[in-house]
Amino acid sequence: MAETGLGGRRFLPLFLTQALGAVNDNLFKNALVVMALARLPARQAAVLSALSAGLFLLPYLLVSAPAGQLADAHDKARLSLWTKFWELGLMLLGLAGFLSGDFRLLLAVLTGLGLQAAFFSPLKYGMLPELFSGRALARANGLIEAGTFAGIVLGTAAGGALITLRHGVVWAPLAAAALSLAGIASAWAMPPLRPAAPGLKPDWRLWRANLQLLRAAAANPPVWHACWGISWFWALGATVLAAFPVLAKTRLHADGQVVTWLLTLFAAGVGLGAMAAARLARPHRLGLVLTLSGAGMSLFIADFAWAGTHLRAPGLAALLSQSGGWRASADLVLTAFCGGAFSVPLYVRLQARAAPRQRARMVAANNVLNAAATLAAGGAEALAYARGAPSAALLYLAAALNLGVTAWLARAARRD
Repeated sequence: MAETGLGGRRFLPLFLTQALGAVNDNLFKNALVVMALARLPARQAAVLSALSAGLFLLPYLLVSAPAGQLADAHDKARLSLWTKFWELGLMLLGLAGFLSGDFRLLLAVLTGLGLQAAFFSPLKYGMLPELFSGRALARANGLIEAGTFAGIVLGTAAGGALITLRHGVVWAPLAAAALSLAGIASAWAMPPLRPAAPGLKPDWRLWRANLQLLRAAAANPPVWHACWGISWFWALGATVLAAFPVLAKTRLHADGQVVTWLLTLFAAGVGLGAMAAARLARPHRLGLVLTLSGAGMSLFIADFAWAGTHLRAPGLAALLSQSGGWRASADLVLTAFCGGAFSVPLYVRLQARAAPRQRARMVAANNVLNAAATLAAGGAEALAYARGAPSAALLYLAAALNLGVTAWLARAARRD
């Protein structure tokens, strides 16, 4: 029976399992990109960096339907454990790839990690409403989001730092393998759960299965609107994150420290916003929370873009020595804070309004839309930058589009 508090041993194993996975994915990905930048010609390294993001997301488009079906048909805790063993095997292959310098093998491992993440996602989000209810469900979602973004920053920083050490090609994959072992230990501690739809068979005809999955989600308006809202959040976040290195190079004339600072602020802001939303989330407040947080995102994205065009900061010390640097930093934290507050009520709505027998499949439908929206946003942004569009102009456009999406979602929430 779902609990109304986060006490006991139900939440911590799940939280640690997903947070360690987020650290590991980003450690491996950034170590691969940094090694490519050091060993490959500049153009090849740039292609590999762009390719790595796409290869990690591609499995979400391909296998989300059978992943959701398997999650509904079996004990989600037991399947989570098996995905962590899968992750450990991939990390051992990654060790071989780093030692040999075989980038094709490393890209194959990265794709495998995306595949593993695609199978784990409907497990973790489908598990939460089986473990918790009421306010505890909202708080659990907030902490999961906070842990995910903290893991992204820690993993990105650790991957870049470890691979640049002497014998970094050994230390980086060994650290990843150690994180996988820790994830196995935390997944082992998860309480067993009764299958939601025992006997359900996965459909491996992927195109047809995904279409049926999306049709099932569209038949449930509250779930469908939540899926689109979450997908917009990820697409908007990808747009803002991709602007950091461009803005740092073309406007701030800054080094990697500034980009790391911006990434850290963004992740911290999302985590804080997610936890704040967990305390504010109520069914009757969803439209209000969406409206305020969405409007806040547009306001602070636009102000961040404006502040960035008036700064010159070749290093972190120079950035923080200017009032405009602190203003841009505050804008970024507040943008991310609003983003965290924007996403958590939508996740709660998705989980609470999905039928218990198909919750994991609805999470899988959300993953398909998330991946498609993020890839589309990344492709459009890359094309715009290739044609010389300034990062500030793209951020202004994103802020304006966000106002329209926010108004649509708030109206849909009131109807639902």
